Amino acid sequence: MKEQMIDVGGYRLRAVEQGEGPVVLMIHGFPGLAWSWRHQMAPLAVAGYRAVAIDSLGYGGSDRPSDPAAYTADRMNDYLLAVLDHYGADRAVVIGQDFGAQYAWNLAVRAPERVSALIATIPYDYDMAGRAMLGSAPRLPADAPVQPDSASPDHLPTERFAVMAREHFVHLHYFQHVGPAERELADRAPEFLARLFHELSAEGDLWRWKTVPSEGSGYLDVLPSAPSLPWTWLSEAEFDRFVAGYDHADPMLRFIGGLNSYRTADANWRIGKQWADCDVETPTLFLYGANDPSFVFFPDWEERLKTRVPGLRKIVAVPGAGHFVQQETPEAFNMAVLDFLAEMRG
Repeated sequence: MKEQMIDVGGYRLRAVEQGEGPVVLMIHGFPGLAWSWRHQMAPLAVAGYRAVAIDSLGYGGSDRPSDPAAYTADRMNDYLLAVLDHYGADRAVVIGQDFGAQYAWNLAVRAPERVSALIATIPYDYDMAGRAMLGSAPRLPADAPVQPDSASPDHLPTERFAVMAREHFVHLHYFQHVGPAERELADRAPEFLARLFHELSAEGDLWRWKTVPSEGSGYLDVLPSAPSLPWTWLSEAEFDRFVAGYDHADPMLRFIGGLNSYRTADANWRIGKQWADCDVETPTLFLYGANDPSFVFFPDWEERLKTRVPGLRKIVAVPGAGHFVQQETPEAFNMAVLDFLAEMRG
């Protein structure tokens, strides 16, 4: 694989690539790195594609600005377009996981001429995608109480997070405040990554935090200890690559990319308003882990997906996979991706 740094207008992103042909751009989430796509690089290259995986801004070998304004949905869109420009790709296949899926959905809506096909592992039309479901949810009366589990154009995401946090610990609320999470996690990176990887996997128990109060709690207080490595889908050497990728000379910046992705929720809510009624016409494969614990956040996701994504070609649930479907079950993931791309090629 070839590695290079790409100027995206004031910042640099680290990218790895393999193969020749049409570009397939892969975007990770939190926790993740370009390394998250290690199982996809060679199969895509063999199939005749130029596989490109990036460390998103704030991660790995990419720049790590501390200002949340550098991570808003419009800025992330510009960075991804700059990556496509760097590779001379007028159009590309885009694959996204976790926050990467949200960036991929936004790219398909805001620059559809640049996305030839889309593969996402997180549903379309939800708050953290920066759109707040403004075009598809009923409007609440101005004096209505905040309903944390529903979409509303009348309440900012952080307001709903705060309501949820009255009942129990909520990481979306905890991460909004600059400092506490940085200090808690700075010197415990391996422990944090192991716990979070495991709890988001098919074997995890992510929702334990619903039994813990917000007051006085940190994220490590609610994440159960992870079993010793290796796991069925992650070896010690692979895990060590993730730990090394999150290391930084300034410990407060180790997880800044992920933290700032949460801290842009309100800004993205406002930015996304102009695209709230946009459906996704791009040919789309929705490919997800059947045991992904994060789907509790997405009520009625399948009905909404079929309604808001006219370009939807197929929904594939991968048995035995959780949030990291491309790593937990790479053979099934790759087969579904390559079959879809073969259909797109005709």
